Amino acid sequence: MSAPRATRNPHLLGIEGLDRSFIEALFELAREHKRAVASGTPRTPLAGRAVANLFFEDSTRTRTSFEIAAKTMGAEVLNWTVAGSSVSKGESLLDTAKNVDAIGPGAIIIRHSSSGAALLVSRYVRCSVINAGDGAHEHPSQALLDAFTLQDRFGTLEGKRVLIAGDILHSRVARSNIYCLRLLGAEVLVSGPPTLIPRDIEMLGCKVAPSFRSAVEMADAVMMLRLQAERQPDQAFPSAREYAAHWGLTGALAQQMKDGAVVLHPGPVNRGVELSPEVADGVRSTILDQVANGVAIRMAILETFAW
Repeated sequence: MSAPRATRNPHLLGIEGLDRSFIEALFELAREHKRAVASGTPRTPLAGRAVANLFFEDSTRTRTSFEIAAKTMGAEVLNWTVAGSSVSKGESLLDTAKNVDAIGPGAIIIRHSSSGAALLVSRYVRCSVINAGDGAHEHPSQALLDAFTLQDRFGTLEGKRVLIAGDILHSRVARSNIYCLRLLGAEVLVSGPPTLIPRDIEMLGCKVAPSFRSAVEMADAVMMLRLQAERQPDQAFPSAREYAAHWGLTGALAQQMKDGAVVLHPGPVNRGVELSPEVADGVRSTILDQVANGVAIRMAILETFAW
């Protein structure tokens, strides 16, 4: 299968604006890559090309996943981080991006703390820009791998009920997942402390669940989010212990989930806060499946956009 035709935008800046047929084609390409890697004969459509990781925020899974995906397909990978680049000397985002672009990569994969950073960069470079997370805006590749993991588990997301719980206010993962899961036919519920639920979140097409515990019991999939303390100027809840007591997914609560229901987490996990160790490591957990599928999805993304 050839790479799905990119939308009118040659960049992957978010899920918003994509359509279902494009996402389904991307998933099929990811499955093709998974089969090829499993057979020991990975496809190398990016041989002779280069991609650049430009990360202004810390990352383990996303940066490493993109790097493995690119190298598996034959590309050279150029890694930039704040500490090891001229950014630490005061160079601006745009100057850094323009200089990286001048080297000639097929794509720049960028993570930045400011919403809209990827969009801004895309206006000043010649190569494709792939958003690896911008502020509290979007994280498209994470949403795609989450939906891909659920689709592989259930066969379809049509009519499935997915609960996203925790720090919705500061979560780019939540926003991208709401867009992606709804495009694929799922009903999306959100839940968390009232101080961490955006007032207008239902405008995205999801519903706010009045009871976290009831929502867990009725969901086909529960995605727990970590508390993003780095994006919270003020404490939005009394303590981590209080949060865990009211909004954490414990082993006892997980036992009340529907037969076949699964638990997701984009990582990193704060064990004992939003997710107990027994659930994180339990039979319902798809966390390691998400990580593994992230490589296949990012291979499909790079094949589609890194030209």
